[in-house]
Amino acid sequence: MNIGFVSTRLAGVDGVSLETAKLVQVFEKMGHRCYYIAGQLDSDYAAGWEVPTMHFAHPLAKSIHDEVFRNAYPGPEVFREIYTQADVIRRTLEDFIEEFDIDVLIPENASCIPMNISLGVAIAEVIKRTQIKTLAHHHDFYWERERFINNGIQDILNEAFPPPLRSIRHMVISTVMQRRLKAWRGIDSLYLPNVFDFENPPPPPDDYTMSFRKELGLSEDDLIVLQPTRVIRRKAIEKAIELVRKLDDQRLILLITGYEGDEPGEYGPWLREEADRSGIRYRFIGNRVGAIRSEQDGHKIFSLWDVYPHAHLVTYPSVYEGFGNALIETFYFRKPAIVHRYPAYLADIRSRGVKTIEFYHDITDEVVQNTRAIIDQAKLRDQVTEHNYEIGLNYFSFKVLWLTLYKALYDLTHEML
Repeated sequence: MNIGFVSTRLAGVDGVSLETAKLVQVFEKMGHRCYYIAGQLDSDYAAGWEVPTMHFAHPLAKSIHDEVFRNAYPGPEVFREIYTQADVIRRTLEDFIEEFDIDVLIPENASCIPMNISLGVAIAEVIKRTQIKTLAHHHDFYWERERFINNGIQDILNEAFPPPLRSIRHMVISTVMQRRLKAWRGIDSLYLPNVFDFENPPPPPDDYTMSFRKELGLSEDDLIVLQPTRVIRRKAIEKAIELVRKLDDQRLILLITGYEGDEPGEYGPWLREEADRSGIRYRFIGNRVGAIRSEQDGHKIFSLWDVYPHAHLVTYPSVYEGFGNALIETFYFRKPAIVHRYPAYLADIRSRGVKTIEFYHDITDEVVQNTRAIIDQAKLRDQVTEHNYEIGLNYFSFKVLWLTLYKALYDLTHEML
């Protein structure tokens, strides 16, 4: 079949882009052909169309977003803008479907979180008009974000985020989301956790990977505490700073790999101030880490997979995650993790038996003590990381992805005949 992915962005190292790449890998192994349409596309997604108006950062999309989520009673001109732009995007989507003879459409997080409202409306309208078989892959729902609760478009959210249409099968990344979608909207869904190819361990570091420390001016004696996430407030990166401060170990350096700008506010500058006040050694290296290796202004750009082999431990202090892609990636690279007990972790990851150093809001003396032990005891690190790798192999592997996608396509092509 020809499978069409649609999203606001398929680029960089955000969870949606990374998980989409895994779906593509499995679909292509099944023999299907994949095509893409989004506001931004990495070179990996060359078989498709880049449509800037579909990006959540497009000026019109952003102005609509800001107006309807700060004003409980937006004026009629805002609704005209939403539907006028949605009609333009709808026609583009229909042209895309016709151009690539798309059999199954897969909205990647575009039909659940209203970052580009017109895009979500357009997707729902295309599905209504064409009855195209659709597998909607949801990573975040709007009701899980405080900033979306006060809004002036609840009717639109009910109709399009996500749309409860007959030709759609819905797929979510945690059982918490699965239960809430059923309870809030009466919609059944498949559960697909974030996965990695645990059947095939990471390749050994090559010369490019090994050049990472030298390129960034780090010594072989530096013990890297890795924070492998975007710089947004719900990641609670200040807790990683607090942990490193309390560890009071001059060997440690905190590396924050993610980029800023996906959410409004001044979290990034404030975080730098917090790190400066703490007195720890730290680096924001988002400008040196990308989705793929490249070169920019004479400097090497490393993939996140080039960074993981150098990490001594990984911090994951998020208050909320749809699932936890970077945490599963940590298990894949056999690194110990310090984790905040967020809901999806408790429901779908911890429940599988993983071993991590956990905390709940507070970095206690016990957390610091346990972290010191994992830093200094190589045998303990090996025991923990090997155990977690086996958990990943059983519950978060490509085998799980393959079986779930096979069921989803079977449902779409048989139940809807």
